[in-house]
Amino acid sequence: MLVVMSRRATDEDLQQVKQYLIERDFDFHQSTGANRIILGVIGDTHAIDKDELRVLPGVLEVFKIPEEK
Repeated sequence: MLVVMSRRATDEDLQQVKQYLIERDFDFHQSTGANRIILGVIGDTHAIDKDELRVLPGVLEVFKIPEEK
């Protein structure tokens, strides 16, 4: 799963998203670019409600990575 933060996301917004993931026992890798921060979520992301995560302040979009068959 990838969580793309808005350009206007504050440090507090980012910390809130990270805390949301930590509280649900997920690990993540942060990639900080010139215009965006992307969190790559590690773990069984079936338990995450994309819509719940998407409405957190600063979140632009949430993408689930398809499973291989």
